[in-house]
Amino acid sequence: MRPVWRVADVRAAEAGLMATLPPGALMQRAAAGLARRCALLLGDRGGVYGARVLVLAGSGDNGGDALFAGAHLARRGAAVTALLLSPGRAHAEGLAALRAAGGRVVDRPPAGADLVLDGIVGIGGTGGLRETAEQLAASLAGRLGRDGTRATVVAVDVPSGVAVDTGHVPLTDAGRPRAVRADVTVAFGALKPALVVGPAAELAGEVELVDIGLTPWLRGAPALRVIEQKDVAGWWPALGASSEKYTRGVVGVATGSATYPGAAVLSVAGALAGPTGLVRYAGSAKGEVLRQHPSVIATCRVADAGRVQAWVCGSGLGTGEESAAELRAVLAAPVPVVLDADALTLLVDGKLADRLRGRDAPIVVTPHDREYARLCGEMPGEDRVAAALRLAAWMNAVVLLKGDRTVIGTPDGRAYVNPTGTPVLATGGTGDVLAGLLGSLLAAGLAPERAAAAAAYLHGLAGREAARGGPVTAPDVAAALRPVLARLG
Repeated sequence: MRPVWRVADVRAAEAGLMATLPPGALMQRAAAGLARRCALLLGDRGGVYGARVLVLAGSGDNGGDALFAGAHLARRGAAVTALLLSPGRAHAEGLAALRAAGGRVVDRPPAGADLVLDGIVGIGGTGGLRETAEQLAASLAGRLGRDGTRATVVAVDVPSGVAVDTGHVPLTDAGRPRAVRADVTVAFGALKPALVVGPAAELAGEVELVDIGLTPWLRGAPALRVIEQKDVAGWWPALGASSEKYTRGVVGVATGSATYPGAAVLSVAGALAGPTGLVRYAGSAKGEVLRQHPSVIATCRVADAGRVQAWVCGSGLGTGEESAAELRAVLAAPVPVVLDADALTLLVDGKLADRLRGRDAPIVVTPHDREYARLCGEMPGEDRVAAALRLAAWMNAVVLLKGDRTVIGTPDGRAYVNPTGTPVLATGGTGDVLAGLLGSLLAAGLAPERAAAAAAYLHGLAGREAARGGPVTAPDVAAALRPVLARLG
């Protein structure tokens, strides 16, 4: 997993590293890495020589990074102009280097550019861009390069204007982001939360991490970790010559109803795609489940299902007394449990939440934002990582807070973020598939936080796979899990 660090930790690490280096050496490292990435991007647009580069430089170190990078590009033949947002406070050495390399300072941005370097505000900025800078950022999309296409926008460390520690993006009265929208962000030394969570992650575009020697100086625990494919592959249960259906794990699925049989079918499909050897279904959608999944052992009640290593409960279950009784039966089982959809409603309306905190076996809950609000009395807000961790601590459960960048929080304060999310998963029934897959991973023996992280990662990949064929439905996502899992190993 890739660690993600808060601003205070990055600042402390930078201070420790700079104390061992000659003055300005750390900025030169960062600028060289930034210029290298910009040169590669310009290479795809006709080369560095003759390219038009606009540097937007604020008053801080990010402005200095951008100016020094501009100087590198000017020495390679690029026509570099710099617009200083605070002319009297621009980084003096960076500005001198740019001018010495042939770069020019302008009072207004040129009409055209092949590449724009966003060095307006760095990790110390708060509250979004000021009006003039926001208007400038909004105008970047209109600048065209030599080939007639839109200029490539490269953010220095983070897109200017985002809330670095939370990923929140302030909006104007018209609903526009008060931040730069980048095509590429070149991050120095460490990933920051705004690059991986919240609406800011979308504004960051493609993120490239440049090593500036910071890693040995980063102390304590990271704010969160980004799930990678090698993690999921390493956690995946291995089959051996002695494996059989029971040793691979048995997952119980208590979902769906006569009103919502599709939820049962989809959650069972997710469970069947996972690593377990057997799926037991319990519910009133038994007939439809068996018609579409004949390998499943199906009964009408949780009490009659037999032994399982984990339960999935809630998707399409309903919220009546019979449904509440099934949820109570699931919670009484001494095995890990996934609670989704109607099970979360029953926790609130049926006043069953107190049963969770005294439960010995692990629990994973999978709310989207509105379900989170039902559980907590308020929406997740600007800091989704903190929100997930608060709910995890209160419920003594692993929380999988669904969204474009799904966040997983644990009761002991660890957080993970899934990078594979896609908006195509915002359609009915895809969460049922996710819940079933998650239950299968729990039944196969994965720790709750690993099961949640792996399920979110694979579910996102399946959404992307399904989207290749056009509009996506939940059955498409369930079907796409199989080729995704085939490529995992």
